[in-house]
Amino acid sequence: MARDSYEVLGVSKKASPEEIKKAYRTLAREYHPDRNPGNPESENRFKEVQGAYDTLSDPEKRKQYDAGGAFGGFGGRGFGAGGGGGFTSDLGDIFSTFFGGRGRGPEPARGRDLETDVRLTFEQAMDGAQVPVEVVKAASCTTCHGSGARPGTGPTVCPRCGGRGVDSQSQGLFSISQPCPQCGGQGQIIEHPCETCGASGLTAQRKRYRVNIPPGVHDGTRIRLAGKGEDGPLGGASGDLYVTTRVAPSPVFNHRSDHNLEVTVPITVAEAIQGATVEVPVLHATKRIRIPAGTQHGSVQRLRGEGPPKPGGKGRGDIHYRLEIEIPRDLSSEQKHALDELASKLNDHDPRERLLRAARRGEADRSAESGKVGAP
Repeated sequence: MARDSYEVLGVSKKASPEEIKKAYRTLAREYHPDRNPGNPESENRFKEVQGAYDTLSDPEKRKQYDAGGAFGGFGGRGFGAGGGGGFTSDLGDIFSTFFGGRGRGPEPARGRDLETDVRLTFEQAMDGAQVPVEVVKAASCTTCHGSGARPGTGPTVCPRCGGRGVDSQSQGLFSISQPCPQCGGQGQIIEHPCETCGASGLTAQRKRYRVNIPPGVHDGTRIRLAGKGEDGPLGGASGDLYVTTRVAPSPVFNHRSDHNLEVTVPITVAEAIQGATVEVPVLHATKRIRIPAGTQHGSVQRLRGEGPPKPGGKGRGDIHYRLEIEIPRDLSSEQKHALDELASKLNDHDPRERLLRAARRGEADRSAESGKVGAP
């Protein structure tokens, strides 16, 4: 059994036609299949809302409904119970419910979604910002205010379909519906078109908006501005505007992975051997980290919680410091002398000894194997 039609629309039984229409439009937009693709629950709710509006927007049907002459079913449309238990709705109306017929004018089409890019500096992406975007879109005509009719006039109800937007023809028990050929399915006719928009109700207009960029966005992040897309024709709901962020590279941090940053930090030979405390960059400042003695080229150290903000205020990422030993190209005579002394002190250590030992062992094994193969 269908729910009470007033309950479905969330209005009282004393609601005016304007209140019923307003409640219907709000719910229809919320549960429209275009806004909830692949959601059967929203689709069923949309049908229920449509059915309730079909009943309550028609004065005669509402009168019968209030008198207790209707019961639920088929998406909330219901059948009116007439005298003697008969149905007031004919079978053509019942079948048109299944095959696309409507009991009211067509819902105006929704406007198209739009997409644009916004360019950000690395600092804006890290800190968040409010930046302007500009789009050219179809918007309500400023001359006719979206009606499509010349000022001082207005659309009239289509005489052929009575504002339903569909033309129904009975075929025995069935009612076949198709868009009304006279009004093109709009349910209304504009006899005196607006000279600015040519009866479309829309003109190309340049619009400027400000986009709130959340902190920590990545290059390619997509931000939705609800209702900022193209306006729907003849009062239809507006589409959405999707803004894609394009983040400029950082002059300091050479790599980003998820919520972490990486930066290459050069260190001297002496710092690598002896260890040192060095100054390194963080976002908007610097800090000092300790390099242990004997640090190898390519080693990575991490500062926790100094990276980009995570979405939803869930803390911050880390900064990774890749340490690269910088070898001087030109030495003074004094530096060369000091280096010779250091080399003489370290000549008991051959860093390639293990590598060469393994290579020689492999060569010996191959020679022995070759001798076995050539033996008589």
